[in-house]
Amino acid sequence: MHMADALVSPAVGGAMWATSAAMIGYCSARVRRHLDERKVPLMGVLGAFVFTSQIINFTIPATGSSGHLGGGLLLAILLGPSAAFLTIASVLMVQALFFADGGLLALGCNIFNLGFFPAFIAYPLIYQKLIGRNPRQSQMIVATVLTAVVGLQLGSLGVVLQTVVSGISALPFKTFLLLMQSIHLAIGVVEGLVTALVISFVYRARPDIMESVPQGAPAEEFPLRALLATFLAAAIMTGGVLSWFASEHPDGLEWAIAKATGSTELPNVRGREHEALAAIQGKTALLPGYALSDGARGDPESSASPAEGRTGKSLSGLVGGVITLVLCCLAGLLCRRRAAPEKIRRER
Repeated sequence: MHMADALVSPAVGGAMWATSAAMIGYCSARVRRHLDERKVPLMGVLGAFVFTSQIINFTIPATGSSGHLGGGLLLAILLGPSAAFLTIASVLMVQALFFADGGLLALGCNIFNLGFFPAFIAYPLIYQKLIGRNPRQSQMIVATVLTAVVGLQLGSLGVVLQTVVSGISALPFKTFLLLMQSIHLAIGVVEGLVTALVISFVYRARPDIMESVPQGAPAEEFPLRALLATFLAAAIMTGGVLSWFASEHPDGLEWAIAKATGSTELPNVRGREHEALAAIQGKTALLPGYALSDGARGDPESSASPAEGRTGKSLSGLVGGVITLVLCCLAGLLCRRRAAPEKIRRER
């Protein structure tokens, strides 16, 4: 569901950049006041885990499409909405800048669609209402799947509206909307099941982490080293090995565009803003398309062996995971350092 710049006009892209930047400012202020500073490393390893999970597409049977984990709901459950939004924003910034996954003009749209809807709408209004206290395993699964589906439905609706309002692609609204909603319904079910599996593990191992989020209270005074090591190992395994088996089918957004227009090609936008941002992205991208060569990215004029493709995916997963981990930890540390003087003033 990563939008490319070819779908977004400068006006819509700029407006969504401003909206997402305002949300980042709001979330930073909330994190300064409420985040347990011992969860800063958890932000980092969860960000790395979500990054590596997002580069693995899973096939949606009988559709010719694929999907990937969004991660916004998982982060909201374990960190709270504000820290989750900052973490998903960090993930998407790393993807756009260093791997050319999602456009720079569309970055504000992608942050909002993948961060705001699951963290600030679906999580508080659905998940928290359904989960209750001391949830049963079946209750946790049902609540998580329903919440994931709603979050992705809202996010895919955001993609459709932002694309149609931009007016630079010939995508029919009703057809595009129907295709996006239907394919992301299936993707949402898979994301919900994966998220339920992860949070069930965390709930059994450290229930205090999840229980502390709704109240904004610190977790119990137990070290998080074991949980951090588990998520770090999962991120390394996901990015380094499981990425080899990612689906080659187009993702839900690409599939919907192809079905609606009969072509997988996006409009060739040549506006000054698009060209300038594309040039910047071309300079910052270390491994565009998570690949070592054009052939590994599907360029018909080049060839790449399966080994090159796997190596590119693995290297992208590991490098991107490390960058995301560092960026998320820095965001948390900056909030913590800026909170220190405020805390001193309150104590005085």
